[in-house]
Amino acid sequence: MSKTIAVIRGDGIGPEIMRATLRVLDSLRCGLEYRHVEAGMAALERHGELLPQQTVDAISSCGVALKGPLTTPIGGGFSSLNVELRRRFDLYANVRPAISFPNTKARFKDIDILTVRENTEGAYLSEGQTVSPDGETAQSIIRITRCGSERIVRYAFELARRKGRKKVTVVHKANIMKTTSGLFLNVAREVAREFPEIECNEMIVDNTCMQLVMRPEQFDVIVTTNLFGDILSDLCAGLVGGLGLAPGANIGSSAAIFEAVHGSAPDIAGRGIANPCALLLAAADMLDHLDMVEMGTRLRAAIRATLAAADKRVTPDLGGGGGTESFADALIERLQARAAA
Repeated sequence: MSKTIAVIRGDGIGPEIMRATLRVLDSLRCGLEYRHVEAGMAALERHGELLPQQTVDAISSCGVALKGPLTTPIGGGFSSLNVELRRRFDLYANVRPAISFPNTKARFKDIDILTVRENTEGAYLSEGQTVSPDGETAQSIIRITRCGSERIVRYAFELARRKGRKKVTVVHKANIMKTTSGLFLNVAREVAREFPEIECNEMIVDNTCMQLVMRPEQFDVIVTTNLFGDILSDLCAGLVGGLGLAPGANIGSSAAIFEAVHGSAPDIAGRGIANPCALLLAAADMLDHLDMVEMGTRLRAAIRATLAAADKRVTPDLGGGGGTESFADALIERLQARAAA
């Protein structure tokens, strides 16, 4: 049975890492078909707009999209295309795995942390941002709702249960932000009581940052609000070697977008040396989402085996002398060898 997904190649290195990723997915023979659409600078050049309606329609129709990095031009329009996509499809849960892989530049080993970030409210609301006429005072509204807090915390606990995780850490700043962060914490406590088999602890966000760089092994699943989650998920990526190994999933009730969370890297675009790992790992998470868990597991195992073998075909940032396509070749060889075994 086939499944059609929307594919957004992205800007900069996006087309290169997407091409490699689709080659690897095709080698898995998982029955995926692709509906290619555009967003970002590529869409602006071809269609005169950053987010064409046909792209929105394709995501709505397919329900799942795989997306490369996008560039939002400075100036009018969207503050961020990624934020706009999340709002447009109510992709309320941002899930960012941070997992250790061998032979990387990471300073820690055996990291396996899931950050679950509320994606649609909090400090990233566009409403209420004002600057006084004299330019001396700026103001922005932070809005937290019971509904938004409950659904993200429930998602985190259900994810923990589904993946056999043992602990969820609720990260907040309720000691100072007593209304907004306080509401989030109170709702989290209510939801946690429905999952007695999962340990729940609470941690103030600044202490969380310190603990992550001192004893990251104590964390399993982190759930938090939008701004804190944005910061903590990048911090966690730093623990395992950087954004080149950081996939992201944006999940809603009717759509999901899987992406490489790094930028479009225009300085290396077209050189064929971009590391495709983040997008490949996002593709593995997409396969899990599509109930192709075995395929997702095989893909992650091939990435791990390729890095563990110090395969010289990996990209320079991972210690190899290869490029984007040779990295894909190495993965495809391993996947095919395992399938034939």
